[in-house]
Amino acid sequence: MAAKGYIETDRQVRSILEDVRHGIFKSVYLLMGEEPYYPDLVADAIIGHCLQEWEKDFNETICYGADVDADTVITAARRFPMMADRQLVVVKEAQQMKGLEELSVYCQNPLDSTVLVILMHGASADKRKALYKSVLKTGVIVESLPLRDYELPQWIQAYYEGRGLRIHPEAALLLAESAGTDLGKIAVETEKLLKNLPEGVQEISVADVERNVGVSRQYSVFELTKCLSFRESAKALRIAAHMGEAPKFALPMAVAPLYNHFYRILKYHALLEKGRPQPGEAARVLGVNPYFMKEYDAAVRNYPLQRCANVISLLCEYDYKGKGGDAGEATPAELLIELVTKVLNY
Repeated sequence: MAAKGYIETDRQVRSILEDVRHGIFKSVYLLMGEEPYYPDLVADAIIGHCLQEWEKDFNETICYGADVDADTVITAARRFPMMADRQLVVVKEAQQMKGLEELSVYCQNPLDSTVLVILMHGASADKRKALYKSVLKTGVIVESLPLRDYELPQWIQAYYEGRGLRIHPEAALLLAESAGTDLGKIAVETEKLLKNLPEGVQEISVADVERNVGVSRQYSVFELTKCLSFRESAKALRIAAHMGEAPKFALPMAVAPLYNHFYRILKYHALLEKGRPQPGEAARVLGVNPYFMKEYDAAVRNYPLQRCANVISLLCEYDYKGKGGDAGEATPAELLIELVTKVLNY
């Protein structure tokens, strides 16, 4: 999901949720993709709002793809509701259903009184085939692709804005580092954070995240990248040593964000060779919040083009070592110290 893609998906889902809360439903929903957050969010909202509690006994069918076939689902979907305006049929884990494509027969001409939800986890319908094409004409498709690590802070900021809040760019980065690319975990951590904030708070700070999510900026990967950008050697080595002591530390966990960081520095070099960009343009090209451009201005000074390219090559080497290749007897912690030392000395 590119930056534009996840923003569009978020807007689409918010619009669907608004309709669902007001009792507006489509006949068919195809919810799919590797990232389960948005499909689950839509499915849960439909299940929660489609029927009154007293209507569910006769009008709600929730099944799993491994337990049913297309004929069973179509038969259920073609029933008429009993003492209700509509009925709900949900197929969870639909990617496990034999003959999934055969649902296209129903989806080409669905009943107005049935809401059919086809929920796929970690998979997507083939866009070249009949099921996808038929739902595209008669229903709604939500495709949720995974975000890349570097897109997470932007997603978090958009997520908070959708809730009428602001989050400081460094706080978004820290939360992204803590939760990884699991959007559901970010949503859970956000709920926990908001419950503990004083009433009326409009902006989430780094301190708020540190206090309520249980992470520390002082020894985070993004603080390490910042120290490397400004070539603060002693602090960078201290952070690297602390990170390496973590019980579940693995070198690729540090190398991946460092690679993304230096790749952006390389892109910034390429952009600057074309002339000084307009305000905001560099941040847009690099995919970062404008707040961080002072750091990248320092980084391009401290890592000229060739040095930056050498660091990227070095990171690829240590990624290989961190995954078991030619690392000798060195521990992951020792390899991280060695890597940071070499980056600083390039």
